[in-house]
Amino acid sequence: MKRLITTLAILLVVIVAGMTALVLLVNPNDFRAYMAHQVEQRSGYQLALKGELRWHVWPQLSILSGPVTLTAQGASQPVVSAENMRLDVNLLPLLSHQLSVKQVMLKNAVVRLIPESERQRPADAPIGPEGSSPPSVIEDVTRGWRFDISHLRIVDSLLVWQQDNGEQLNVRDFNLRLDQTQPRLVNLEFSSRISRDQRDLRLQFSSELDITHYPRQINAAIKQLDYQLQGADLPQTGIKGQAAMAASWDNANQRFSLSDIQLSANDSQLSGTITGSLGNRPQVVADLSSATLNMDSLLGIPETTNADAAQQSQRTGRAPVIAESAPVNNADSPLNAVDGKIGLKIAKLRWRGIDMDAVDLEATNQQGLLSLVRLQGQADGGTFSLPGSIDVRSSQTRVALKPSFQRVGIGPLLKAFNLPDTISGELSLDGDFNGNGLTVAEFNHQWQGSADLKLDNAQFAGLNFQQLIQRAVEGNSDKVRGERNDQPILQQISGHATLNNGLVTFPELKAQSTILNYTGSGNVDLAKRELDINFGVTVMRGWQGDDTLVRRLQQTPVPLRIYGPWSTINYSLKVDQVLRQQLRDEAKQRLKEWMGRNPENEKRNDVKKLLKDM
Repeated sequence: MKRLITTLAILLVVIVAGMTALVLLVNPNDFRAYMAHQVEQRSGYQLALKGELRWHVWPQLSILSGPVTLTAQGASQPVVSAENMRLDVNLLPLLSHQLSVKQVMLKNAVVRLIPESERQRPADAPIGPEGSSPPSVIEDVTRGWRFDISHLRIVDSLLVWQQDNGEQLNVRDFNLRLDQTQPRLVNLEFSSRISRDQRDLRLQFSSELDITHYPRQINAAIKQLDYQLQGADLPQTGIKGQAAMAASWDNANQRFSLSDIQLSANDSQLSGTITGSLGNRPQVVADLSSATLNMDSLLGIPETTNADAAQQSQRTGRAPVIAESAPVNNADSPLNAVDGKIGLKIAKLRWRGIDMDAVDLEATNQQGLLSLVRLQGQADGGTFSLPGSIDVRSSQTRVALKPSFQRVGIGPLLKAFNLPDTISGELSLDGDFNGNGLTVAEFNHQWQGSADLKLDNAQFAGLNFQQLIQRAVEGNSDKVRGERNDQPILQQISGHATLNNGLVTFPELKAQSTILNYTGSGNVDLAKRELDINFGVTVMRGWQGDDTLVRRLQQTPVPLRIYGPWSTINYSLKVDQVLRQQLRDEAKQRLKEWMGRNPENEKRNDVKKLLKDM
């Protein structure tokens, strides 16, 4: 044991003495020009090292530097600048005065992807023949580049990226780790935080890159991507989830592919493939499916709501109010930038409290015109179809839909559009609507159209036409009474409706049931949230008492008006008109009988005049 300890001590002394001697004999500043030359030769970028290079021995033999910049040819700002850099080097090559770098680490770096950091063509550079295409961005940036460093680290840094519209996006807490396990096979880990418009997005993912055929082709397997989005106008719990996919890029044809996509967002899932090509007009084709897609959870819509304020309570808070709002403009809409086709099949979809099954969507986009070739599914016991189009080619979004419903429960639909759910039943509808915007508020103010509709098994909550009329008759006459029937009356209602900027007009409504029939007409104002509808209700059954009056009530519509704001709906029932008419008829009949019995009476002319006035 003593010999072993002595041997290890001697070995440690030799190593320490050798490294000390090496540090004293080899000056890291001797590699300054070599490193700058290699970087420029391989990538075309200029490497500038400020300050003296110095050794750092423990726990890894490293070269430390001061501020570092990496600048493209002709650029006014560096693409990368860092407060310091650490190069972990191999020991043995230093014995022959060679530099072999195992790892490069940049800390507190700033990576600029802005026009000022891009490579600029020199003023005296030769101009290519007319019609020749300039080199692609990837070829220009990576010309002659090879990934010969085993490990690369960028820690606690900032990425500044300027988008095509001129706005800059700051990616903070930027951390990047590249490990070359085999030649041109790379493990990549990335994490960052993006804050904008009072929203915060956190990203973290790990993937494997295959750059064997780089720059012609890149393949990647994203094993895991974790994200969380929180902030203004988002659900209080935010949107978070995970993703995994396989990605590839074909530089020669400018094509990309995302396959085996597995994406989760809160309690929703999405899978499938996305392929496409880039260029002057990008093309994208998506074939996706979802077992569950809960739009209420993603948009922060509460379980039940009849007002926009209730929806707002589910959100973290609104974005800051700007004194002068920017005009509505669809110029930055993705539909105006990308053409393509999407196919989406959803097993279970929830939107504004409506549960839908087997939803099938097929849509195409061309120059900002999105055509809904097919949008169909099942909802609340029935089926629906919503073909149409969404046009964002102008500043105002134009929407056109031709809905077709077959026996769909009307209750969830009323809640979805913030309408009183005082009526239930199975709605069948064929319509043609168009308007500006996609929100419920815009539908209530800026849409037009018409529809033929039918409502089966309809019931009015808290409004029993039969009881209203029977009690009114009993209060005005003691000759008849109505049967007490608290069972719900199932009705079939049909008619036509027109929509004009929030005003729904019903020229004629017809309804029938086993107990009563009625017709009606009127309007519902969605913008003002009020209604005014007149009915003529005939109660055909449930009367007892005077046979003559019963027959009249069974044949005569009773005027009923329902009007006022939704919060305090009023009704007016004019049953006295029916009773007065009954009295008139009885009086006429008795006067006629008197005249028949007294043909020679001198008062006959007075009776005739009275009958004429009645």
